[in-house]
Amino acid sequence: MPRPRSESARQSVLAAMRGALSADGYDAVTIEGLAAEAGVSKQTIYRWWPSKAAILGEALLEGELPGGDVALSFSSDVEADLRGWLATAGANLARPENVALVRALIAVTATDPALGTALNHRFADPIVSWIVARIARAQEDGAVRADADPVVVADQFVAMTSYAALTGRPLTPDRVDALVHHLMQGIATR
Repeated sequence: MPRPRSESARQSVLAAMRGALSADGYDAVTIEGLAAEAGVSKQTIYRWWPSKAAILGEALLEGELPGGDVALSFSSDVEADLRGWLATAGANLARPENVALVRALIAVTATDPALGTALNHRFADPIVSWIVARIARAQEDGAVRADADPVVVADQFVAMTSYAALTGRPLTPDRVDALVHHLMQGIATR
């Protein structure tokens, strides 16, 4: 029967993962480095987690995402609000450590769907909720067609940022303008 986890050792490994992410990015993280930083053996880590992706997922679920939470508000211009959100996401993705983190989150989701779902609830749901609320308000104001599905629109914005992170294609101001303009062409009232 496996020994139960030592909570202090577990917290040390999770703190080591968060520290390594901030310092070197996900690609540079190794089990050996985590073990050394946390003061545990590699065998302890392998006994508790199947992969470094699993450690990342647990560390992020219990810790803070680098960059912290961003307060989002509405203006009277839905297109400007969506452009502002996407421009902020693009600026965040201009930092290599954030691109590495998004790619790691996508990898976690691909390898561990349950953990990926939990991470998406924690980190993507607030963004999706904001976009859904913003589109719903624009529908009430008559700026967006009533038959436009706010959840689908939100999914498109999350997908655009994921695609940018995966391909390394930056969300430049011109690209942000074009993406939001084209999306609005599909949902705006005529």
